[in-house]
Amino acid sequence: MKVLLAGANGYIGTRLIPVLLDKGHTVVCLVRDKRRFHEQNDYSDRVTLLTGDLLKEDSIETLPDDVDAAYYLVHSMAQSDDFAQLEALSAHNFVQAINKTNCKQVIYLSGITNDSELSNHLLSRRHVEDVLRKSKAVLTVLRAAIIIGSGSSSFEIIRDLTEKLPVMTVPRWVNTKCQPIAIRDVLGYLEGVLLNDAAYHKTFDIGGPDILTFKQMMLTYAGVRKLKRYIITIPFLSPKISSYWLYFVTSTSYSLAQSLVDSMKNETIMKNHDIDTVVKRHCLRYEEALKLAFEKIEQNSIVSSWKDALNNGYLTSGFMDQIKVPQNGTLEYKVKQPFKRDSDEVLKNIMAIGGNRGWYYWDWIWSIRGFLDKLFGGVGSRRGRTSNISVSPGDVIDFWRVLLADKINNRLLLYAEMKLPGEAWLEFKIIERHNQTFLSQIATFRPRGLWGRLYWYIMWPFHLFIFKGMAKRITDFKES
Repeated sequence: MKVLLAGANGYIGTRLIPVLLDKGHTVVCLVRDKRRFHEQNDYSDRVTLLTGDLLKEDSIETLPDDVDAAYYLVHSMAQSDDFAQLEALSAHNFVQAINKTNCKQVIYLSGITNDSELSNHLLSRRHVEDVLRKSKAVLTVLRAAIIIGSGSSSFEIIRDLTEKLPVMTVPRWVNTKCQPIAIRDVLGYLEGVLLNDAAYHKTFDIGGPDILTFKQMMLTYAGVRKLKRYIITIPFLSPKISSYWLYFVTSTSYSLAQSLVDSMKNETIMKNHDIDTVVKRHCLRYEEALKLAFEKIEQNSIVSSWKDALNNGYLTSGFMDQIKVPQNGTLEYKVKQPFKRDSDEVLKNIMAIGGNRGWYYWDWIWSIRGFLDKLFGGVGSRRGRTSNISVSPGDVIDFWRVLLADKINNRLLLYAEMKLPGEAWLEFKIIERHNQTFLSQIATFRPRGLWGRLYWYIMWPFHLFIFKGMAKRITDFKES
């Protein structure tokens, strides 16, 4: 059968594609930029790609008439103050497009919304369900709480908090109960309801076998990692203070932290188990899901990460148009570092930059810069990278976004997502010329106004040491 997937570059969508292909389905992916999809996925030649930004109805390519079913996996986590309106608009445009086909079923992954007073985030999910019901196709809704898997936002936040803080003073929302579910089980349910008559016009809660508070989830995580952790609840911490606390300790943005804290007042527990009669499945326990996530991390086989999504407001869907670094109105600092070792070894060092490997030279300066970025509302450097051994366009590397990772032409191009009075690019390229091989490293800055130029010249002394030292270390570095 032919299945349309909206949100194919997202955390869930990226993982669902191979599941559908393994079942023999023909998959059509609606994406905002085909180039990013081709770079990210080694199965891109096995799917049909259509382009379209669901926030811009005119940009959506005509969908195939013979689509049998469609997954709507487009989510926004408070990318702006009017995220609820944007989510509704996106769903409306999707309905308009899918109504022109012969699609029989739309499947939407939502959030558990059983409380009487819901957060803005969960209210938005509920409203999207109502919009999707206006489709001519029947709707199936799967409502999940926290999804646990390598690269998931919930897992990464729990990981950040527990790994970094031996003693935590936390708000009272840590005592809110939820029912976490493993990403593997979410994918199983998504595939299981596909064109399943028993799932038509139905809404199902899905969750794992454990009902836990956020405090219990962090302590269980600590137990799995053999860490001793103490959690002290402070009842008077306001939502605003809680959001700042989450923002500074974890890799999340402040807007996402606000959304999460707002939602954590709601219990997300299954109230019905009707899904058990439609899709027979033995779900992983929370501790099992944690261990599976760490297996993927240790194997460097994280398929997708929430941090790589482009809904954070820093780059538009056309970010790959910036692959050519601008030349006009820019300032540059260039380093050319000759080397005589194998170029493939140096390229491997380039592609491993950031995250656990670090920046090769004066890492403490990079850490301070990340901390200052957090203070001014930026992303900071805690996002790390999805994989330690591979990198693709759209991935994050600390406070940079990957624009190009070209192993054929030996080039890595990064775009800065930190708070800056301008725009910044950092390019690494291996060049062979006149029987000599060298690493070309170029920092490009396009200042915004007088303050932008002042910033560049204030940073100039640091550039002299950092970039030269970094280039030399990249060419010399050997793994022990």
